[in-house]
Amino acid sequence: MAATVHDEKLRKSWIWMAVFAAISLIGGVLALLNPFAATLAATLMAGWAFILLGGMQVIQSFQVQGWGGFLWALLFGVLTLVVGLSLVFNPLAGMVSLTLLVAVLFLATGIAKIMYALSLRSISGWGWVLFSGIVSLALGILILADFPWAAASVLGILLGVELISNGVLFMVMALGLRRLA
Repeated sequence: MAATVHDEKLRKSWIWMAVFAAISLIGGVLALLNPFAATLAATLMAGWAFILLGGMQVIQSFQVQGWGGFLWALLFGVLTLVVGLSLVFNPLAGMVSLTLLVAVLFLATGIAKIMYALSLRSISGWGWVLFSGIVSLALGILILADFPWAAASVLGILLGVELISNGVLFMVMALGLRRLA
């Protein structure tokens, strides 16, 4: 009986997944149609997230003033707050910084995946890990090759692709939940 009640609640939740899917798909298409605006929005959202986290870290650090790590916690909070303020009050420079960070992350993860793949050669499917590493490495190189101009669109394109991917996931989940009997 408990499984049936649980299944029924899951089945009824399909509409929420469909709504999430529609929002994600629409947001993804809009991001791809205007990658500059999406990049700007992503930069501002990151800035506000850093401001919130930095502020919370500063407040938390004063609650543990007697602790030996107080100064480090305070410094971490202040630096996080400064990064957030910088992104919010100078979003164009923030777009450049974040794009450079994304390029470096693609390069680093690409190299790590390639090295990992080479250590997996005795295992079936290691080529897919190698392929993923090569794609990450190529993306990092492509971003750097067009840097700093890539900063105007890269984050927005990545955001659009991620939103569309999430939208497809939510739609598949919604359809699966709707079919539960």
